[in-house]
Amino acid sequence: MNIYVKAMRLPFLTGSLIPVILAAALSFQHGYLDVWRLILTLLGVGCLHLGANLINDYYDDPGSDRINLHPTPFSGGSRVIQDELMDAKTVWGMAMGFFVLGTAVGIYLALTGRPLVVVIGLMGFLAGYLYSAVPVSLMSRGLGEITIFLAFGPLITWGTYYVMTGLLTWQAFTLGIPMGFLITAVIWINQFPDYEADRDAGKLNCVVRLGRDRSRYIYSFLMLGPYAVVLFWVLTQSDAWPYLAVILTIPLARKAIKILNTHYQTYDAIIPAQALTIQAHLATGLVLTAALVFQKLVL
Repeated sequence: MNIYVKAMRLPFLTGSLIPVILAAALSFQHGYLDVWRLILTLLGVGCLHLGANLINDYYDDPGSDRINLHPTPFSGGSRVIQDELMDAKTVWGMAMGFFVLGTAVGIYLALTGRPLVVVIGLMGFLAGYLYSAVPVSLMSRGLGEITIFLAFGPLITWGTYYVMTGLLTWQAFTLGIPMGFLITAVIWINQFPDYEADRDAGKLNCVVRLGRDRSRYIYSFLMLGPYAVVLFWVLTQSDAWPYLAVILTIPLARKAIKILNTHYQTYDAIIPAQALTIQAHLATGLVLTAALVFQKLVL
């Protein structure tokens, strides 16, 4: 794998780009679809996400990543610094470059009729940067998980819908809640194999604070939360029945929960559950996107 792709953790961009696509589908349903603005939003959000990935590697290198004996393809960082494929200064420089590019996209959008993008984008940048950066290091204070929930869920759908329509709506904000649950589940399960390294490095995330035994129940809640949200939508909105298509993703969530509950004290054995969590996030986002488009074109 190209070391730059590895350093950026490029495949994980689905975590931020799927909510953008989902919110664009909502704007399309409401009669707004500006392809150029959508491309710019994907670019801006993607750059902020890549910057967050890289700055996380930079700050984790002297801490948990350096002493982590159980990295997996999904957790423990990209390992480019630890494997001496890239030095820490280069990783930091790449992070700053992506943050600058993401900021430039936001400023452009603000100057073309969407001034509040500056505020929304700043919140996204601060979430991505302060999640890792000392002395704040939200991930070490038990605040990283809620930060990820908001930043990669409601904030993205809310901001994307604003870029598309010029409107800030509660519907666009709540649309991101299922994605927030699932991206938090991704972070949550990835903390299991990192448990000892995070604990010994003083990275006191929620899994370290609660312990793996209790944390597996929270993981189940995070994986099942989106279905409760969708059920609420269906029961309270007369035309929301197409959202029930998310039941197609339940087998992914069910299998991931079963694997973690069985192997939560191990390392390699939970790797399939890590993969399934990412797949559940991707599949749920795409199914909800399809449901929104179906509502527009068919109903």
